[in-house]
Amino acid sequence: GAPRFRRDRRHKLIGGVCSGLGRLCDMDPVIFRITLAVLAATGGIGLIFYGFAWLFVPYDDEDENEVRKLLTGRVDGQALAAVLFALVGCGVFLSMLRNGSVLTFAVVLSLLLAGAGYWSRHRGAPDPDPLAAQAAADAPPEAQAPPAPAAYPSWWRDPIVKDGTHVGGTGYLWGPRDSRDRDIAAAVNISLGSHAGEEVPTARAEPPRPRGPRWIGGWVFLLALVAGGLGTGMTWDDHAFGTSMQTGLACALGVFGLGIAVSAFLGRTGGGSIMLALVTAGLLAGSAALPNDITTHWSHTTWRPAAVADVQQKYNLGTGEGTLDLTRIRVGTGQTVAARAQVGVGRLRVIVPRGVTVRATIDVGVGDIRLPGDSSKDVDVAPGRHQQVNLAPPAGGKGGAGTLDLDLQVGMGQAEVSRAAS
Repeated sequence: GAPRFRRDRRHKLIGGVCSGLGRLCDMDPVIFRITLAVLAATGGIGLIFYGFAWLFVPYDDEDENEVRKLLTGRVDGQALAAVLFALVGCGVFLSMLRNGSVLTFAVVLSLLLAGAGYWSRHRGAPDPDPLAAQAAADAPPEAQAPPAPAAYPSWWRDPIVKDGTHVGGTGYLWGPRDSRDRDIAAAVNISLGSHAGEEVPTARAEPPRPRGPRWIGGWVFLLALVAGGLGTGMTWDDHAFGTSMQTGLACALGVFGLGIAVSAFLGRTGGGSIMLALVTAGLLAGSAALPNDITTHWSHTTWRPAAVADVQQKYNLGTGEGTLDLTRIRVGTGQTVAARAQVGVGRLRVIVPRGVTVRATIDVGVGDIRLPGDSSKDVDVAPGRHQQVNLAPPAGGKGGAGTLDLDLQVGMGQAEVSRAAS
């Protein structure tokens, strides 16, 4: 009968799902591993599929899947790992629901993988001939010689070296050793009627024909750079920095995936291309987490309200250097003025009047905080900087003035609070 989807215990890396898919579709399991890793990083679909396949598909030598084991109380590490994969995948998928471009890429890549698996599984199946099948069924059985194994090998398993010849065993990623030479020798012995102990020369299989040019990793890398540059350049002016980076990395990742698929179809899956694809997928997942307010243009912006009534509730700058100059406002005695400023990437500087009390809450994702009295050479860059400060008016200033309540946020860069000279 037709082969069924079963997980491969012998050649598994984690749960045997990709090895089982490779055996079912007659494809290199590396293709499924790389594609599912990319899908895991770009929307969580890879983790969801792998986790549920791990739970519901049994091993090739078992009849019970992990779900049935869980329901009968037999909990082991594999079942818990499969549940963890599925839960993490669902969490990543829910976090990406607002990012339509990443989900679209994941769906298209999933359809391409499914189509490649279907084509590979059915590519060698001959068209059924009903007349020939009926004639074969009606014909009486006849004595035949022991059948020799099929001369048509799997399209991805041929072991090769740089000169295009075979050396040693088959080099399968999964499957039995190649018994072709042994079976041919046995058939020759039987046909010649040789006795035990007689030396009969074994038939020697003809070496396969060279497959043409073998090295395409450099071209794949160059095409990925070009595709990434074009994707980023086309969206650089009209989109946020994160969206532009996602577009470029998605284009590069698509080229890497196509190159890996082509090289696997030709029997050569390069480790360098696989590593670059994984790095690109990681960068794509990181760029998807960037805030949408980070722009692609570095700008210098100065906000200078002339009175307390002109102070806005929030000042926002995506990328660049923003200066909030509050020296022109006059805060009365007992009065509190609140202001909030945010910069995605860059520098945020707030200049406060000399005679006011300042209460500031400062948050910097990665960077430095500078307060009045700090040296300009004292730069301490660290992640997760948070500081709450109360700055009293300097000696000699007008006491009894009002209070400025500042809320300052910088994603990456520097936040600075300074007093006016006079």
